[in-house]
Amino acid sequence: MPFASTSDGVEIFFKDWGPRDAQTIVFHHGWPLSSDDWDAQMLFFLAAGFRVVAHDRRGHGRSAQVSEGHTMDAYAADAAAVVRHLDLRDAIHVGHSTGGGEVARYVARHGGPDGRVAKAVLVSAVTPLMLQTPDNPGGLPLSVFDGFRQGLAANRAQFFLDVPSGPFYGFNREGATVHQGVIANWWRQGMMGSAQAHYDGIAAFAETDQREDLKAISVPTLVLHGEDDQIVPIDAAARESIKLLRNGTLKTYPGFSHGMLTVNADTLNADILAFVRG
Repeated sequence: MPFASTSDGVEIFFKDWGPRDAQTIVFHHGWPLSSDDWDAQMLFFLAAGFRVVAHDRRGHGRSAQVSEGHTMDAYAADAAAVVRHLDLRDAIHVGHSTGGGEVARYVARHGGPDGRVAKAVLVSAVTPLMLQTPDNPGGLPLSVFDGFRQGLAANRAQFFLDVPSGPFYGFNREGATVHQGVIANWWRQGMMGSAQAHYDGIAAFAETDQREDLKAISVPTLVLHGEDDQIVPIDAAARESIKLLRNGTLKTYPGFSHGMLTVNADTLNADILAFVRG
């Protein structure tokens, strides 16, 4: 299987599909999933003529289950290691949820100076800061994230059924069409990873302040968010992120959930394609 090595010796699994001379789209997955969460997008953009790349974050999926480095800084550095390994340039980076935070930090700290990033897309992203603080009153209380930690530590297998069965995809909404295969695939991806990586990763996605990252991004950036996102509330995330981006465009979707990239893939894919080609 293809792997890239990081500066601290961690083996990061990646997928690399499509023509080597085509423009590349790099996908960054959310917590606690893997590159498999981008199947609908990778197949769509591959068919549209792009080269598509996605990696498993350290401790997730098929990447090494190390005990260190479960921070946004390390996530971004690991993404940079994959990009350098493949020598990708002029790429579009697309991140979902925690992966959106990873994209923001990667672009801000690693992507700009040498022409490696053309555009960025933040889908249901955790930016700029999920945690409620005195200067971020619209964020979520620490107790919300402590509840995630408690659920994971007590019974990860059950917790990883409860999240996709309910708020992640909006399957808890009255009249929702519930896709059992989607729930099972979320559980499968989560259980492939390390419990410690998932536990430590909660602080990474919840408590990392990325306001300066967003301010530093100069490439065109598309922010996509569902208006019924029960995991990353739109007001504290997308609507704050767009205020900080120099070259950002915000598009929201009434009734769409946090997991819209899967259950509303046709809509998301078309909008991302229009942005990439625009």
